[in-house]
Amino acid sequence: MIIKIIIVLLLLFILFNLFRALLIMVSGKTNGRPMSHFLGRRVLFSVVVLVMVIAALKLGFITANQSPLITKAHTQIQTNTAKQHQQNASTKLQLERQSAYL
Repeated sequence: MIIKIIIVLLLLFILFNLFRALLIMVSGKTNGRPMSHFLGRRVLFSVVVLVMVIAALKLGFITANQSPLITKAHTQIQTNTAKQHQQNASTKLQLERQSAYL
């Protein structure tokens, strides 16, 4: 669980650096750190997050969702307890035969 919290915090820090670079780009102020400093930080921490996720998957700290392409066939089990009625030609009501010569 702590790995997931660290990853989320790093992703928020990446977004923070991205928006700081955006503000520098929009305002056009070049006093202080340049925009490339914040973009470089964003790339660096993106690589750190990627390495952490791969390491956590390999070490078993987190598990990946199963691919929908590899899932097993779904089998459905009928649970009703009603008696099945056999449907064939012999279950139809037979007409009574009457003799005309009684």
